[in-house]
Amino acid sequence: MKYQQLFQMQKELDRHIETNHQLQDVDLFERKVLALLVELGELANETRCFKFWSLKPSSPQETVLEEFVDGIHFMLSLGIECGFSQEEEFAITLDKAESVTGQFLSVYNGIGYFRTSRSLEHYKELFTAYLNLGEMLGFTPSEIEKAYIEKNEVNYKRQAEGY
Repeated sequence: MKYQQLFQMQKELDRHIETNHQLQDVDLFERKVLALLVELGELANETRCFKFWSLKPSSPQETVLEEFVDGIHFMLSLGIECGFSQEEEFAITLDKAESVTGQFLSVYNGIGYFRTSRSLEHYKELFTAYLNLGEMLGFTPSEIEKAYIEKNEVNYKRQAEGY
């Protein structure tokens, strides 16, 4: 993925939102962490991976991808908030949980570690865990990038419409 391009797009969207809502001097870190946690929960809900009591299948792949990309927006935004937007690469690794449910829990744990430390090391671990989750859900880097760009445009439109 072209991380520099995505960081730049997110930086511009963040600036646009912060200006429109007079938030330029407000520390938004905690709110962005909570937003990421909520988006992660919405993603899990669409996959239904934890709903052992239900026979209903996962939402369509395009719905799951859109929810996944919502998380990418907040992942990038948190990196920008901490000054990590110059990172070149986050590699998908073989260090994955044995199940999608387990990977969701790894991402939740990663969010907690990063929230406490705000370190580059924990940010990279979190971003990698999230990308691993995306791979486990069947998404390629190019699909994620394309969906991010499309959702970024939707977010600008929403802002213009008073979302």
